[in-house]
Amino acid sequence: MRVLGIESTAHTLGIGIAQNFPPYILANERSKYEPVTGGIHPREASRSHAENLGTVLKKALTKANITIDEIDAIAVALGPGMGPCLRVGATAARALATYYNKTLIPVNHGIAHIEIGNLLSGFEDPLIIYVSGGNTSIIAYKYGRYRVFGETQDIALGNLRDVFSREAGIAPPYIVNGSHVIDLCAQRSESKEVLDLPYIVKGQDVSYAGLLTSALKKLKEGYKLEDVCYSVVEISFSMITEVAERGLAHTRKSEVLLTGGVSASQLLDEKVKKMAESHGVKYYNVPPAYAGDNGAMIAWTGVLAYLSGVRMNPQEARIDQRWRIEEVDVPWRG
Repeated sequence: MRVLGIESTAHTLGIGIAQNFPPYILANERSKYEPVTGGIHPREASRSHAENLGTVLKKALTKANITIDEIDAIAVALGPGMGPCLRVGATAARALATYYNKTLIPVNHGIAHIEIGNLLSGFEDPLIIYVSGGNTSIIAYKYGRYRVFGETQDIALGNLRDVFSREAGIAPPYIVNGSHVIDLCAQRSESKEVLDLPYIVKGQDVSYAGLLTSALKKLKEGYKLEDVCYSVVEISFSMITEVAERGLAHTRKSEVLLTGGVSASQLLDEKVKKMAESHGVKYYNVPPAYAGDNGAMIAWTGVLAYLSGVRMNPQEARIDQRWRIEEVDVPWRG
């Protein structure tokens, strides 16, 4: 069976097609809204998604070499995310499911990041480090659901990186030659010394707002941009690695999965890999093509959900901007 997945939670419109036998991923096409200045403007991003949806859908079907009639179900990310952006995907999914008489499958965006990682890694029960523009969590499966063992108490790791870069005048664009501009800036630091900035870990939770405020203050005080970038990267990544290690000790998992848009950072990958190796556990970092928001992860999670009997009436497919991971039953892991 084959599922078409629609992702539109933030700046990326993604459409993927997945099936329940190898090769599991048949298509993973996308378009990305890139603001000229500032951060993501939800209504402008949603307008971009609406304008590009037909083109991306056609590309996905062409890539998979199938027609819409050969699709068994439509999966869509209904949350969490930005309201205007989510509505584009939800509206398209409802229309496609109704017009072509297809099953509609609701997908949680965060769980999709986890499941694509499980597929690619072959892991069965990992500790998950989920880091993106809007999410920063330490997660593990227990009793029918993914449970959050630690998370940010304010802003997400990706948000910290984007806002600092924007306020420091080095973005947008945020990604240059596959690397985030703050990482590139950090690599140019000559001193490689960590400045005195807040390192806030509370149990298995982290807090990044104070780090952001203090780092911007350092720039105003005349500290070199490259040295501040280096310090922000080192401190923020060390914080998430520390709480991940604490989560690993608590859950006693034998696998560590790094996923989400920020996992594309080579610097974070190196830190988490060393942590996992020091505990003698398996480690996997989701490849960049599947680390950021993408339609394939929605399609694949749709396959798992479909085979487990998860269904939704198109008329009841409403978005939930704050749909938390631990609120979702995952019967395919039972």
